[in-house]
Amino acid sequence: MQYNVTVIGSGPGGYVAAIRCAQLGFKTAIVEKYNTLGGTCLNVGCIPSKALLDSTEHFHNAAHTFKEHGIDISEPKVNITQMIARKSDVVKQNVDGIAFLMKKNKIDVLTGIGSFVDKNTIKVTAKDGKETTITTDNVIIATGSKPTPLPFAPFDKKRIISSTEALELKEVPKHLIIVGGGVIGMELGSVYARIGSKVSVVEFLDSLIPTMDGTMGKELLKSTKKLGMDFYLGHKVTTLENKGKEVVLKAEPKNGGAAIELKGDYCLVSVGRRPYTEGLGLEKIGIELDKGKVPVDDHLKTKIDNIYAIGDVIRGAMLAHKAEEEGVNVAERLAGQKPHINYLLIPGVVYTWPEVASVGYTEEQLKEQSRAYKIGNFPYKALGRARASMDMDGLVKILADKATDEILGVHIIGARAADMIAAGVVAMEYRASAEDVSRMSHAHPTYMEAVKEACLAATANRPIHM
Repeated sequence: MQYNVTVIGSGPGGYVAAIRCAQLGFKTAIVEKYNTLGGTCLNVGCIPSKALLDSTEHFHNAAHTFKEHGIDISEPKVNITQMIARKSDVVKQNVDGIAFLMKKNKIDVLTGIGSFVDKNTIKVTAKDGKETTITTDNVIIATGSKPTPLPFAPFDKKRIISSTEALELKEVPKHLIIVGGGVIGMELGSVYARIGSKVSVVEFLDSLIPTMDGTMGKELLKSTKKLGMDFYLGHKVTTLENKGKEVVLKAEPKNGGAAIELKGDYCLVSVGRRPYTEGLGLEKIGIELDKGKVPVDDHLKTKIDNIYAIGDVIRGAMLAHKAEEEGVNVAERLAGQKPHINYLLIPGVVYTWPEVASVGYTEEQLKEQSRAYKIGNFPYKALGRARASMDMDGLVKILADKATDEILGVHIIGARAADMIAAGVVAMEYRASAEDVSRMSHAHPTYMEAVKEACLAATANRPIHM
């Protein structure tokens, strides 16, 4: 079995790379260790978490806002079994869709663990031990990442859990303790807070979603406190134990003070993810990891001239859409094209409600660069559309160059921020100024008017509706 390109891993980076390679005329194979395609994102990450976020937001609205809308219903009840079943059905539809795309594009799917024999030979070992060997001109490593455990408290998948188990709980936790106030912790914390769990978040740093603009973390803290979530920022976890029917966590303020003890029925550890390279046999082809990641050059090529790596196994943000862009980039380079990726303009999103979305530089980064900038803010509560939908939490923050007015960063917390951020990406790809955007017509009434108003605020401190 001889291929032009073999992709190891079928997550968003891997399957998109395989499809683009096939479109460009390469005979392509994709190797996946699990029985379903789609990787973490489709099976135990992005897609199932968004399904539960949607379901729990419907429940929250039924319980808290329907009456004000003039909708009278009896008190809603949570059917966690049905919620999980619907989530699983959404996952199945998506992974079945990827299987269809593989057939449509005539991509061979090999199920098993792919490992290097040499730079042109891949051995695929199935669960039953059967081995298949293929030869290939080029290889794209796209094996993704796994949740990182606390060093002193590994996942037991019963009480001390990762995001994977948090998406499969058979009961609504009475008290869910979360270690880590980043994207995963805040999304899954809001899922369970909406349906009645007491949720406590312990974060080592002094803000939530610390990789994003500081204003976003402050606003998200205000918003999620309304769900009843408790926060212990600036706390270091010292012990975490499964006591059988409960977990006990102890933490101490990193700047001194009294230690805390929390008891709950589950503890979700969401302190990050680590590249997954086990079983690849990289040592057989002379590739050494750099802090757990596969080293690549600016063209995503490893030190071996026919082997590339993309997505979570290499440097950069661990985002599905970043992996997809890299997969397309490698495929097109193999075809002799000259694609490019602007890593600054890969947006980040937190799918809480309100959503958080950012692209470009944060204010903290601009300060570190000693770059002169100006800020335009506009609150959702000043929008007619937000009042109509009762989604008044949030704001749009525009960062622009003080001298040229070029937009340097767009940061949004509010309803539909995840969709709105695309406008910020487009504007920055074309190096628009804040004034450029402020002079474009924005439909009324929409949430996007907040972007226009924030640009007006950045340009001349002259928002119309504030």
